[in-house]
Amino acid sequence: MFDGLSKKLLSIFGNIRNKGVLTEDVIDSTIREIRISLLEADVALSVVKQFSQDLKEKLKDQAVIKSVTPEQTIIKIVYDELVKLLGSSNEYYTYKSIMLVGLQGSGKTTTAAKLANLFKTKFKNKCLLVPLDTYRPAAITQLEQLAHSSNIDFFNDFNNNDDPLDIATKAHSVANNYDVVIYDTAGRLYVDDKLMKELVELKTIINPKDILLVLDSMMGQDAINTANTFNEQLNISGLILTRVDGDSRGGAALSAKSVTNCQIKFIGTGEKIKDIEIFYPERIASRILDKGDIISLVEKAIDENVAEDISKVKFGKGFDLNSMETYLLQMNKIGGLSGLMKFIPGIKRIQEQLKNNNISDKVISRQIAIIRSMTKKERSNPKILDASRRKRIAGGCGQEVYDVNRLIQQYDNLKKIMTKMYEQGPGFMQNMFNNFKK
Repeated sequence: MFDGLSKKLLSIFGNIRNKGVLTEDVIDSTIREIRISLLEADVALSVVKQFSQDLKEKLKDQAVIKSVTPEQTIIKIVYDELVKLLGSSNEYYTYKSIMLVGLQGSGKTTTAAKLANLFKTKFKNKCLLVPLDTYRPAAITQLEQLAHSSNIDFFNDFNNNDDPLDIATKAHSVANNYDVVIYDTAGRLYVDDKLMKELVELKTIINPKDILLVLDSMMGQDAINTANTFNEQLNISGLILTRVDGDSRGGAALSAKSVTNCQIKFIGTGEKIKDIEIFYPERIASRILDKGDIISLVEKAIDENVAEDISKVKFGKGFDLNSMETYLLQMNKIGGLSGLMKFIPGIKRIQEQLKNNNISDKVISRQIAIIRSMTKKERSNPKILDASRRKRIAGGCGQEVYDVNRLIQQYDNLKKIMTKMYEQGPGFMQNMFNNFKK
């Protein structure tokens, strides 16, 4: 979502890389370019003005440390201001009852199931999904199917002629049997009095601990207007941004917290049930400025049970092609190369180079296919892979001998790395993941 803004900011920082001193002219021109970039990213004008003002205040008296370049100084302060703009640290706290609200088409129903799945898998909560959208065709069926596919309880103890208020009343009576209850309310194509009246009545019945507004990031400035209207009527406690993996300019995310004074709680990062994350301003700011997000990457690996699979891999001299296949499969679990790259520091600076070298998720699939075309003996002892064996393997998986040779070279390089890490102490990798889990 932030790719366009990120590229422009990195270009601005690159222009001051060779500046020896952080002069007032450099500060003014840099802030001017940043302001234009934010406006082009659809950030609200009021937010841009405040951001620019705060940035200038921090920079105007900033002395340049000898070991720090003007570029590094500005990046650090821009990072701090982005974190401030996006909101305070959003550590998980105990949710009990959540009322999801928003316009029709914002992804409310899918988000309800994603949230329940997140609480169930990450925090071991017992969850109940309650359908309150009796207007949109198949809305209840959609939520029920999502609940069943994720083994989450679904409230269906109501009649076909019950309205949302009736269903909410019945569901509220069993809410104490669950750790988290999520109410999926109806939306409209636009905000109207009828919708708001119903939501206010539902709020009285449910008495939710949290009212979370689901916003489609692709809406741009309209998302901010919608958020303000819902907040005025319902006093929402937080925001959920959906479709942040899309091609939107990111202005809604950067503006939402400042304009509504409501913290962004979660972000939807894809279409799958597991594609939702707790929102951490520091991590998003880090991604925007191409500083990477290794913590989220490791957490993602742990959530996908990749960390547990590490114990099955032989390290050091025992690292063979079976081990390499396991690692390739693990990489696929956490989103493949494309999913991995967005977390790596400095990746945006070399994205074009990666694109020109045809580096894609298909590479992993091809490498797995090559390994699976080998015999058990060949996987365990790659040294026996002579020219005739490599030719047979290439024919067996529909690849060229060149591809097999390249895989073996990559294996040799990876084995050296694994051996070096293993020499730091047996269980080095497992310990690293365990430290993050604590």
